[in-house]
Amino acid sequence: MKAFVLDRYAKKGVLRPADVPAPSLRDDEVLVEVHAAGVNPLDAKIRDGEFKLILPYKMPLILGHDVAGVVVRVGPRVRQFKPGDEVYARADDFHIGTFAELIAVKESSLALKPRSLTMEEAASIPLVALTAWQALVEKAQVKKGQKVFIQAGSGGLGSIAIQLAKHLGATVATTASAGNAALVRSLGADVVIDYRQQDFEDVLRDYDMVLHSQDGKALAQSLRVLQRGGQLVSVSGPPDPAFGEAIRAPGFLRLVFRLLSAGTRRRARALGIRYGFLLMRAQGSQLQEITRLIDAGAIRPVIDKVFAFDATNEAIAYVETGRAKGKVVVKVR
Repeated sequence: MKAFVLDRYAKKGVLRPADVPAPSLRDDEVLVEVHAAGVNPLDAKIRDGEFKLILPYKMPLILGHDVAGVVVRVGPRVRQFKPGDEVYARADDFHIGTFAELIAVKESSLALKPRSLTMEEAASIPLVALTAWQALVEKAQVKKGQKVFIQAGSGGLGSIAIQLAKHLGATVATTASAGNAALVRSLGADVVIDYRQQDFEDVLRDYDMVLHSQDGKALAQSLRVLQRGGQLVSVSGPPDPAFGEAIRAPGFLRLVFRLLSAGTRRRARALGIRYGFLLMRAQGSQLQEITRLIDAGAIRPVIDKVFAFDATNEAIAYVETGRAKGKVVVKVR
């Protein structure tokens, strides 16, 4: 089968198009014919080696985390899916590889594709929607009437997180350029801050939750817009000791996480705020809940561009510019 392969970690490196063997199928896995694959900043960060401590992949590696496609074959222990089913998923860590014509996905990580979406639209959803779900629903337990600040509202994660927070009944603030203000308002944002003209710390007060996805300066500012008892969930670091425990990291890595996050955790404690790092995980049951919200019209995909499979490297490079409105997708079939 055709695939895009990473041979070694390299900053701004390129994936090598290659013919590789079709994946073998374990008893609890589903073989999926890939129709479309979402492209995420995580793909570029893994390529660059930024996650090699947390996710020590062996090379060569087929990249790609999001998939939408059709079931070709199922393992003997699979009960929920059958050949011909249209499905989508965020492939598990250490089992990624959606930039290919076929991928084996754990049954527990898979869900039926939303009926209302095309393959390209469905492929844009899993990683960002599961991240939003695990941050807002699972970790922060956002409730009706609370105030939530979601950074970078026009991006892949932000565009879905805004919609989920509104569905949960929250008042939502976000940052966006003036050119993207109409987009984020159409997704449900109540307060839109032009980050080129205003500092969000000067506008926001007494928020209950922040979904942080930007740099260290924004992290420090975000702590100050929360009220006592509020929570900041970061998807861009620093990793904290609780995360090290959750992934059963070796002792030296847990120490690294403790040191990296010490300053942030200290500032959060002084302000009476909870801090937590999130590296989302594949989870088919949560994706089923997201499917229901999509088919009910509560969440819609936002896609900037669809690239041809041959242009996978160009798709990753475009995501790296940070200018995409919503998600970028590669059309494989």
